[in-house]
Amino acid sequence: MCRGRTSTWRRLGLALSVVLLVLIEARTATAAPSAEVPQLRRDGQWLVDQYGRVVIVHGVNLVWKRAPYVPPDTAEGFTAADAAWLAEYGFNGARIGTLWAGVTPTAPGVVDDAYLDGWDRIVGQLAANRIWTQFDFHQDQWHETYGGEGVPQWAVRRPAGFGPYPVASARFPWGYWMPEQSVLWDDFWANRDGLLDDWADAWRAVAQRWRDQPYSMGYDLLNEPWAGTEFADCALTGCAQHYRTELQPAMERARAAIREVDPDGLVWYEPQQLAGGRDVPTFFEQVADPQIGYSWHNYCPQVFLESQGLPGTDTEACTAYSDQSHQRARQQADRMGAVGLMSEFGATDNVRALAIDAAAADKNLTGWMHWAYKHWNDPTTADTAQGLFTSDDDLSSTKTDKLRTLVRTYPQATAGIPRTLSFDATTGEFHYTYDPASRGAPTEIFVSPLHYPNGPEIIVAGGRASAVGPDHRVLIEADGTASISVTIRDSKPVTGAR
Repeated sequence: MCRGRTSTWRRLGLALSVVLLVLIEARTATAAPSAEVPQLRRDGQWLVDQYGRVVIVHGVNLVWKRAPYVPPDTAEGFTAADAAWLAEYGFNGARIGTLWAGVTPTAPGVVDDAYLDGWDRIVGQLAANRIWTQFDFHQDQWHETYGGEGVPQWAVRRPAGFGPYPVASARFPWGYWMPEQSVLWDDFWANRDGLLDDWADAWRAVAQRWRDQPYSMGYDLLNEPWAGTEFADCALTGCAQHYRTELQPAMERARAAIREVDPDGLVWYEPQQLAGGRDVPTFFEQVADPQIGYSWHNYCPQVFLESQGLPGTDTEACTAYSDQSHQRARQQADRMGAVGLMSEFGATDNVRALAIDAAAADKNLTGWMHWAYKHWNDPTTADTAQGLFTSDDDLSSTKTDKLRTLVRTYPQATAGIPRTLSFDATTGEFHYTYDPASRGAPTEIFVSPLHYPNGPEIIVAGGRASAVGPDHRVLIEADGTASISVTIRDSKPVTGAR
């Protein structure tokens, strides 16, 4: 659709005022194992594996934002050693930045198979370690022209009225607030020159490539979409009209393209960008597809302000914010008929903030992807303290307190329905209850290798536990149909010790 420039600038005026997943197993959730590949599916509010077990994902974001938009096969980038490291510490998911700019870099519809091959190496390494993979069309501020990344060079079509002038942008995330950034997003939503169609076509190519990929958990359609000149309304009210007329129709267009080649893979919708850091509603409606995910981000405003060097921030205020974010996300996923995933949180070395978010996810039985695995010279970051290492090329340079907060004892696959979950990152005390069900494979609980210096004590009511295996997993078998309770703690806890 077209907008008159008068209404555009009226919206801009309002806007500027606001500134001030390799084993071959079954594919279907409830079927017995067969010769098909393991992939995650939605079953109600849950992610389920090939046995129908409920899967909780604790993962990381792998997004290389600079050309060629895929990590190199080096220690600084990503190698088989990185995949093994993730599995060793219980990270069973990865959101990988398969950028549109890499998929069709030279022209619409012209797929760069070498780029997909580059990611194939990493996807295979992840799958060999039983790590679920979510494919993500990542973008920040559209393109390098605007201080970001994401879309191909040929997709940079400056809006009418801006071409004769130098590009005005700003450091992330403030570049979103620049007038040209908002108008170019308006043009994208309006399918100017068929750009929205080209984006959907690129998704078809990605789905064609990885539709049968072991340990896939589907396609995250667009990272943090910007509403355009309605963004001030998004900050204040959540901008319902943008969802109805632009965002949801665009998601439907990409979903339809994917469904032409992959009828079953999960398709993840993201809300408008400001929903990730403000207490505003979201407005996706029911999607006529059983395999839909709601990919949402959780960035407490207090931690963002801290990253900007502003005094007087209060990390403890993030407790209420994170709880509210989970409630809103559950409500939105239910309206859509989707399964939810907190696909970004963190982006900080504030360990208390990470602990608050991880505890809220446990409480709400929600999976997550931490931002980020490594810093990778990220050009669009509000906080340079993002990765898990002080040096990207040295896996021994872990940020110890940060790792101890994120590496958790947790149920990776549950043969039944989860009910309650908690973990104390200081003591390692873990409590979990679930209602058992026959699923053809036992419940698997990952036992943190960081929290039990004297070895873990495992107490099970209503079932039996195996010994902890070399993969740090314990298997739980039910004695009957009664609820199962699992407690794991250090075998010789010392009061007050860490």
